[in-house]
Amino acid sequence: MKFFQKELRLKPFSRGFHLITHEVMNALPEINKISVGQLQVFIKHTSASLTINENADSTVREDFESHMNVLVPENQPYYKHIYEGADDMPAHIKASLMGTSVQIPITNGKLNLGIWQGIYLCEHRDYASGRNIVITAFGN
Repeated sequence: MKFFQKELRLKPFSRGFHLITHEVMNALPEINKISVGQLQVFIKHTSASLTINENADSTVREDFESHMNVLVPENQPYYKHIYEGADDMPAHIKASLMGTSVQIPITNGKLNLGIWQGIYLCEHRDYASGRNIVITAFGN
């Protein structure tokens, strides 16, 4: 079994949902050495998350942002963790709801995503710096 791993610093993204599939694939070209395996992408932050969804229509990403803001609104009177602004505690909740990692099959050296699937960085803060992700590919 082969293992390849890289930590990648993503550029700062604005608040919202952003496709990062190409950044992930470009960061770990060794994926092409795996016939059957898995790719795990893990984000090392508590106020951003990862998910897989629509890669063609940008309105899907806009709708994700709109819905998450309704589901987890800012400025709630019961929030105690407000030291870093109104978006801070909601960002932590959104990150926990969305998750910190995604796992994708590798088949014949390529990510085995559906034709309309892409990896999203879900940026839940208004003014975040770049994010760190760990990319691990393993298999035969």
